Amino acid sequence: MPQVISLQTGSARRVLINGRAVMTAIHKQPVAGPLPVLPLGVSGDEQADLSVHGGLDKAVYAYPSEHYPLWQAARQAAGLTGIDETLPWGSMGENLTLSGLLESDVWVGDLLLFANCVLRVTKPREPCYKFNAAMGFNTAAKTMAQNGFCGFYLAVQEPGSLQAGDNFELLPGPRSMGIPESFRAKMFKHQR
Repeated sequence: MPQVISLQTGSARRVLINGRAVMTAIHKQPVAGPLPVLPLGVSGDEQADLSVHGGLDKAVYAYPSEHYPLWQAARQAAGLTGIDETLPWGSMGENLTLSGLLESDVWVGDLLLFANCVLRVTKPREPCYKFNAAMGFNTAAKTMAQNGFCGFYLAVQEPGSLQAGDNFELLPGPRSMGIPESFRAKMFKHQR
């Protein structure tokens, strides 16, 4: 059964990216215990640029834990980490680090049924220059675009609470647009 491995929140703050001070909330930190999940997301979480993150359709960002080894290897290849160093959960900027549910398993409109709330799959995440900065190498967004390990955004269908360790069930939606297909279409748009 799919499970929440870790729950993260973050505050918007200024960081230096390519010599410029930029507001970002990509740096998420694990939190313990249950947190309220409201229509605009997990309580205590912020987004810096509401034109591309947050809002009702992008209230919560979920990322499969199964992709973390790829990113660890990519950072090692770039000379950023040692063999024994591991990326902490939340490094992709996600609120929910999930186990047992990949992008290829979900479609726009699917519901994730938790014991205390219901979330609806809305769209894939599109990588940007802030992702490059968070990962520490300038081709991270390109790597995400090539491998499709993008994660997905969720709307809050029924508010409630979430915590690490929560199991959930996937309830299929209309099955008209899968996350991988939607992601490829969005990435193709950026390549023209």
